[in-house]
Amino acid sequence: MAVKSKSKVIGKADLIGDVANKMGASKKDAGLMLNAVLESIQEHLKKGEGVRLIPFGSFEIRERKARLGRNPSTGKEIKIKARKVPAFRPGKALRESVK
Repeated sequence: MAVKSKSKVIGKADLIGDVANKMGASKKDAGLMLNAVLESIQEHLKKGEGVRLIPFGSFEIRERKARLGRNPSTGKEIKIKARKVPAFRPGKALRESVK
């Protein structure tokens, strides 16, 4: 059994700081830019459109079929409705950079 290593997880504020440093911009401007990018991706996904950021990866909507599940506390069968979920698929460059 493989042991999963604990890695540091950064937050949005850390990411904004990194973007600001790389662009020589203020944190406020970097935050506005990051929010604009995330909102744009979300709007396209809402419309059912995928977003491809070569070589980073692509965002898409996947449809999950309705199915039967179990309530873990009671063991009783429950119906889980069909739904659409956002998904991310990493591009080749991203996959290779984290090996």
